[in-house]
Amino acid sequence: MNAPPTTSQDYARIARAITWLQAQAAAQPDLASAALHAGLSAAHFQRLFTRWAGVSPKRFLQFLTIEDAKRRLAETRNTLDLAADIGLSGSGRLHDLFVALEAMSPGEARLGGAGLDIRHGIHDTCFGPALIAATTRGVCALHFVDDHDAGLQQLQRDWPQARLLHNPASTATIAQQIFAPLADTPQQSLAVLVKGTNFQIQVWRALLALPAGAVTTYGDLALALDKPAAARAVGTAIGANPIAYLIPCHRVIRATGALTGYRWGSARKSAMLGWEAARSEQSHAPQP
Repeated sequence: MNAPPTTSQDYARIARAITWLQAQAAAQPDLASAALHAGLSAAHFQRLFTRWAGVSPKRFLQFLTIEDAKRRLAETRNTLDLAADIGLSGSGRLHDLFVALEAMSPGEARLGGAGLDIRHGIHDTCFGPALIAATTRGVCALHFVDDHDAGLQQLQRDWPQARLLHNPASTATIAQQIFAPLADTPQQSLAVLVKGTNFQIQVWRALLALPAGAVTTYGDLALALDKPAAARAVGTAIGANPIAYLIPCHRVIRATGALTGYRWGSARKSAMLGWEAARSEQSHAPQP
């Protein structure tokens, strides 16, 4: 399904509305109040939000409740149990994933990207502006950025010895593939290149077993990795994930069902989870 054709300015309004709707959920605010908070007329806000989410603001908010999160947690536990049984990184993966993860060797990682050319650019996405960086071996960074300079500085810290090449024309193709795939085009594989500890890479691979619309907890992810006492370490690895969205750390929530905690902001995490839940519901709906 095509990604919503929204701009970063549109997303900023939607994110503000989502934050406000969550804070006011107990009072069940009406459409006019949410639109007013977003700085739009009720009709404009309804059109913008529905085009972006695929569902009404009222229906979207239902995907972000504690009760709905707990329901999806229960469903996802079965997914993780089966994924653990067949091997999270084996050839029999549970889902037809389009993300192939390649890990740098420890020796390569110590070189800090020496000898690598990294092309990068900032692109509008349905979740706000994103810095995308890629080598010939795959995407090595995807950061949602509110400050473009800060995003580039983070890329330089992560890859201090690499040659960074501002080339948004090349990364625009990747942004299109990730956030606006054509509905009638077969899903293509997309490689990502990461560097991290063995445990971090285990966690990032495990995240790829989570389909869109699913959620899990730090503890359940640790159990799936056969490390039940490592929930805190799982959280640290998730916080270090350098490739947002593609390695879906936004799908990890607290055991209580709370959606808090995300490197790129809680509002963005809620937006992603609600957006994915809406599309998952639509994909499973009976066809007329």
